[in-house]
Amino acid sequence: MQVITTNRKSNLFLNKSTVLGPLFALLVAAPLLLSPFSAIAQPDKPDSPPSDLSDLDAVLEGFEEPTAQVPAQEADELNTELDAVLDGFGEEDVQDGEPDIKEQVKPSDSSWFPDWLSIDGWLQFGTTYNFAHDAPAKGRTDWRGFSKARTDLQLNLNARFSDAWSAKIGGKTFYDGIYSLQGREEYTSSVLEEYEDEVELREAYVQGKLSDKLDLTIGRQIVVWGKSDNIRITDVLNPLDMREPGMTDIEDLRLPLIMSKLDYYFGNWELSGIAVHEINFNKTPVYGYDFYPADQVAPPADEPESSLENTEWALSLSGIFTGWDLDLYYARVFNDTAHLEYVLYDDDSTEIRQKHERLHLFGFAYNKALGNWLLKGEGAVLNRVQYSNRPGIGYTGYTRFDALVGAEYSGFSETTLSLEFANRHINNHRPSLEASPDSVQQDMYQVAFRGTRDFFNDTMKLSVLVMLYGPSAADGAFERLALDYALTDTVTIRGGAVLYQTGNLSTMQKVGKNDRVFTELRYSF
Repeated sequence: MQVITTNRKSNLFLNKSTVLGPLFALLVAAPLLLSPFSAIAQPDKPDSPPSDLSDLDAVLEGFEEPTAQVPAQEADELNTELDAVLDGFGEEDVQDGEPDIKEQVKPSDSSWFPDWLSIDGWLQFGTTYNFAHDAPAKGRTDWRGFSKARTDLQLNLNARFSDAWSAKIGGKTFYDGIYSLQGREEYTSSVLEEYEDEVELREAYVQGKLSDKLDLTIGRQIVVWGKSDNIRITDVLNPLDMREPGMTDIEDLRLPLIMSKLDYYFGNWELSGIAVHEINFNKTPVYGYDFYPADQVAPPADEPESSLENTEWALSLSGIFTGWDLDLYYARVFNDTAHLEYVLYDDDSTEIRQKHERLHLFGFAYNKALGNWLLKGEGAVLNRVQYSNRPGIGYTGYTRFDALVGAEYSGFSETTLSLEFANRHINNHRPSLEASPDSVQQDMYQVAFRGTRDFFNDTMKLSVLVMLYGPSAADGAFERLALDYALTDTVTIRGGAVLYQTGNLSTMQKVGKNDRVFTELRYSF
């Protein structure tokens, strides 16, 4: 039995046919209702400015630098009179010795948005070509060739009510036309539901200052814990979109949740208390997709509802000092990855279902800057970690110790190199875990290498990411090479390739033939 998670669409992932139009119409139309035009300021003009700059010398002759013999009041009057005369002149207004008074009055740019409101976002088209798949068995989806022709749109509406309070609401939607082009009947209903189109409410929150030392943020948001850019150790608050492993960095995979966050500042420290009100889990590949590792549909999922009783709680203490910083964490959250559990009913029948156990995490993260080096460390103790082959009745789970060490070097011109090593150690490991389909070892290793280099004054960026799971990549691996080029300030093109190696890890099973090349064209506004 495989450890496979299915993901139902959250009740906040909206139906495109009924909400797409109203959502983005609201984002665009809201500013039109809020005083769309600002008044045009008219600068003061002298009653009769001189007609020639040569007259200025004559005018200035009447104004001498105030000396000790000139009373202060008289000096102020002279300065005021001089300022009024000089108002008629401007360097850019002089043409052929004649000041152009008309050019002095320039109306401000009219805008559909008031000063306190702005909109930004991006529009992107991307395509993917799979070049390593074999011909499928009869009745299976053929993933060879082009597997994506997707258009994405994200809109963000930003409001700043004052220096202390602001708000943001963002929406994202995509439509992948490859399924219509290839024939929708070639794909499972799960694939079409999950990958063909989606409308999603992204970050939507209000934040501000309650006092000089106290900040409040309420709404859908992303809170990042830890120091690693590649491996998650303490970063447990937001789930990830893992439907296409290896294609995107973690920073672009986090999914926002409804939270209340209170921050208190004292000295070099920040104390944060967080209540997570929305319960959602990782988005994972579904049955029929080429990253789905099993040949059958996953068991039904028992996912806790968003309620007061199921609220997740977290606390962090962060200190920033000269050359180093330290974070301490506590969290009581549901595991974003499900495990399989045998459920025993009153009639002695059993059923396998997906479950999410509530975890307790105690952790820390540390950074230290040494010249061109940045040293990183993270550690966490997790209680009540569940795995799929455990007895389903009366067992409280395992204790796991997660640790990460890493280093980043930026001593080469326009180049950054980083290496991170992580180990997840199960304290009360049982030999039966190794024989399970998940092959859960007592020590699970992960290594990440990343290199980036900028060219042509940051116009072009080359990046390489290598991710290894297990000793000698026995649990799987992937490598990604990407090149980003800025065609203009607002248009970028990206292309690259991702290569996969199959391993024992459940998410890396049967991925060895998923090698692909990709390209994306993005317009940002």
